Amino acid sequence: MHHLKVENLHGILKESGLQIEYNHQLEVNPSYLKGKGETLLNAVLIELGGNGRLPVLEKLKFDFKINRHVFLYDDEVHFNRYRLATLKSPLYETFSFSWAEAYLRLCRTYEKECLKTGLHERVWNGPPIAAKFFGKSETAGDLSGNGSAGWKLNAYNDTQYDLVSRLHGYKLVRIPIYENLMIGGSLKKIDDLLLHPKEENRHGIVNWFSRKIT
Repeated sequence: MHHLKVENLHGILKESGLQIEYNHQLEVNPSYLKGKGETLLNAVLIELGGNGRLPVLEKLKFDFKINRHVFLYDDEVHFNRYRLATLKSPLYETFSFSWAEAYLRLCRTYEKECLKTGLHERVWNGPPIAAKFFGKSETAGDLSGNGSAGWKLNAYNDTQYDLVSRLHGYKLVRIPIYENLMIGGSLKKIDDLLLHPKEENRHGIVNWFSRKIT
C-alpha cells in the first residue's frame, strides 16, 4: 500500500511538470557525523534504552528529491512513543525541522494505529541488530518492559535520516499519512486522496506539495 500511494503521488507530480527524482538514494559520508553528530545520535540511542554503538546507515533512500529537498512519506509505524522520545532529544533543538512539532502531536495521538500495523514480526522484532542493541522485544503488542526492539530501531533510524540528510546539505520534508489538505472547501487526508486519486483532486495535491518547497 505504501509503495502504491508514493507511486501515485509521483505520477501526479510528474504530470504537473515538477522536476522530481523518484527513489533518490544518498551515499552517506560517515565523516560528516564525527564529533557533534555522534554526540547527538548517542543521546538518542541512550534515550531509547540502547547500548553499544549502532553503525551508521551506509545509504539513505528517499521517496522523492527536488533540488536540495528530499521527501519521505511516513506510514503508521512511524508514530509511537519511541519516535516521540527521539523528537524530544537535543538534536531537534540543535536543528530546526518544519514538521517536528506536528510529529510530536501525531506520535501522541496515533500510537494505537501503529499497534494495528506494527505487530508483524519483521516490524515488532526488527532485524537481528535490533535485539542486539535494544534487547529482546516483549510479546507483540506489549509495550511494557522492553517493549518493541523493532520500533526502537525504526525510531533511531528515522533520527539518522533527519540528522544525516541535514549534514549532507539537504532539507528533509516528512509527509505523514495523517496530513490533511483543503480541497473543494473541505479537509481531506492525503493518504485517502493518494489511495484512489481522482482527476479533480490533482491540482489541489500539486499546490499542497509545491508549498513544501517554497
